[in-house]
Amino acid sequence: QVQFVESGGGLVQPGGSLRLSCAASGISFRFNYMGWYRQAPGKQRELVASIITDGTTSYTDSVKGRFTISRDNAASTVYLQMNNLKPEDTAVYYCNTNPPLPNDDYWGQGTQVTVSS
Repeated sequence: QVQFVESGGGLVQPGGSLRLSCAASGISFRFNYMGWYRQAPGKQRELVASIITDGTTSYTDSVKGRFTISRDNAASTVYLQMNNLKPEDTAVYYCNTNPPLPNDDYWGQGTQVTVSS
């Protein structure tokens, strides 16, 4: 059974940092491209960072230079280090394969990130 379990979110002041983790199961993790996505209130879910099997990464423009995605294939876990957080980063963050698996039921609960003073 496919499962993504996200953790590490919280409330942080602007300029602060958080590290998100996502434990994946039910997929051949090391062979999958992985992504971190976020959904802010009233907006569509968007891909913010992705990492392919050889470790190559890519980012949406708004987070470049501030966020770093990484993966641990032995632990089937993908991470998102977020630095210099801004209020516009406030959203629920999710992980999934990239592109996402076709079954919407595979999305996890996500982890809430709130950036506010």
